[in-house]
Amino acid sequence: MYVKKIMLIMWHDRSRNPFRIIAKSHARHKKYGKQGMIDRVDKEYYALYPDFAHSKKVDHHKLYQEWIVQNEYDVLEAPHLQHNPLISIVTPVYNTNAVYLKKMFDSVLAQTYSNWELCIADDASTSQSTLSLIDAYEKAHANIKVTYRKTNGHISEASNTALTLATGEYVAFLDHDDTLSPNALYEMVKKLNTDPKLKLIYSDEDKIDEDDNRTNPHFKSGWNPDMFFSQNYICHLTFIKKDVVDAIGGLRKGYEGSQDYDLLLRALGYISYEEIDRVEKVLYHWRAIKGSTAYGTGEKAYAHMAGLRALQDYFTKKNPLVVVEDGLLPNTYKVNYPLANTLVSIIIPTRDGYEILSKCIKSIRTKTLYTNYEIIVIDNETTCQKTLNYFKKIKAYENVTILEYHQPFNYSVINNYAVSHAKGEVVVLMNNDVEVISPEWLGEMVQHASREEIGAVGAKLYYDNNTIQHAGVVLGIGGVAGHAHKYFEKSQHGYFSRLKIIQNYSAVTAACLAVRKSLYEEVGGLEEDGLKVAFNDVDFCLKLKEKGYRNLWTPYAELYHHESLSRGTNDTPQKQEREQREVAFMKNKWKSKLEEDALYNRNLTNKNENFGIDA
Repeated sequence: MYVKKIMLIMWHDRSRNPFRIIAKSHARHKKYGKQGMIDRVDKEYYALYPDFAHSKKVDHHKLYQEWIVQNEYDVLEAPHLQHNPLISIVTPVYNTNAVYLKKMFDSVLAQTYSNWELCIADDASTSQSTLSLIDAYEKAHANIKVTYRKTNGHISEASNTALTLATGEYVAFLDHDDTLSPNALYEMVKKLNTDPKLKLIYSDEDKIDEDDNRTNPHFKSGWNPDMFFSQNYICHLTFIKKDVVDAIGGLRKGYEGSQDYDLLLRALGYISYEEIDRVEKVLYHWRAIKGSTAYGTGEKAYAHMAGLRALQDYFTKKNPLVVVEDGLLPNTYKVNYPLANTLVSIIIPTRDGYEILSKCIKSIRTKTLYTNYEIIVIDNETTCQKTLNYFKKIKAYENVTILEYHQPFNYSVINNYAVSHAKGEVVVLMNNDVEVISPEWLGEMVQHASREEIGAVGAKLYYDNNTIQHAGVVLGIGGVAGHAHKYFEKSQHGYFSRLKIIQNYSAVTAACLAVRKSLYEEVGGLEEDGLKVAFNDVDFCLKLKEKGYRNLWTPYAELYHHESLSRGTNDTPQKQEREQREVAFMKNKWKSKLEEDALYNRNLTNKNENFGIDA
């Protein structure tokens, strides 16, 4: 790792002398020992990669404990709410360890919101301690209802039996060994008071061990349909309108392990996306003990298969041409949409840059499986003879056009000009310093760009050193926007698997962006006056979002992005002044929309790009 870090320092700053770095670190080794040498390299490395330093060096458990102290508070009595619906908490029980079962009961009894009923279905338990505890709590509390099944039917049948006791307006599902935070029901009902039309709401959650130590908080995205079709990120705590649960017939037998995912998928037939929201607070504590899904995705392999079948069922009814298969990780899935043989126009602006441009075009032509495309190279006053000779060569290719543009560099104008000449139904904006890795990249992007509800589609881009350059854009980071998971290793899964699944983001980078030409024209293309170089892609994506389209990122389109090789860095006063103007333009135009990204979470940092806790 020591040598690798030196190589990364050199890659990031090519003006550095590697022998000087090694000499300095070895001098420190001589004086302070091996740790001194390592510290020297670490100092250099983490100065260049602050986000990666944060993700590697921070004690996340300690940080979360600090977050709990700073952000959670004791609620002795819930403030008055105008609407106080009855909430039916549904809990199937089977031979539960009495210690955990008691904690579950007590967490419900500790709720500051009082209009609830706990509906218990014992699934033919044989443990006397379990049965005695249930009986004691039922006798002591009028709002605890219990029914005893004569035969064991597993979680779906037991939950349905518990649902027969439910009379509330909303149903909440609580596992027999999990617990609720004291203000869980209040916060959820408070959300219903702010938006009475809601039929499905969910909250953040964390894990608890045998001793109730809290770890691994999941601060969730707002409603993110394509992420939901990739994994059940909603999980706990969930409120769902009871009439919806009744309409779909409760939980289905045969989907145990992912019965909640199946329920929610079927409920989407009765719930519009506008009727879904979240509470950005940790309200549910999921017991992570051996044998539970919370303990690890490998604990219940059948849960993955049940989820796959549930998703296949959903799309069989919605669109039979959709194919659902296993994702890159356990309990994740890949939804493949119909791919028509649509003509795609790949637009590549350049000025000189023979080495990177030729590598880019060669990678497209030799590695791309999807063949129905044209390449439009926009020549912005090239003077390099080697590049001009290369233009003459590729002009002879049937599907390559060289489009001349004789004006000062303006990324937005150049691309808008090229799109007006594009013949394709889908256009791909591509930097000349991009290089194809995965042969399927174009088909993966086009299948999503062709969906009527999708706006811009982004790819997974790596630096030369196989760390993440782009995996979606999060608003608000650094003031305007930042790249999610920047500097993470190629092999890493990301925040709750987000580096390995298809999902929606508010924006994606135009270094490699696919979109229907009709949508490009509908929103007026890239901003030409206020955003000549930076943030024009973020602005473009926000314009699409405003029109009701979902922007999407896919990890199945992989490319290298040799960033800044073509344009350079903002290292002159003129470039820095231009960047400041573009930042001001974005802040003035989008204002509060940049401050709170609905597909991120307010509890996550806006200072770094690593999904760290904002503590």
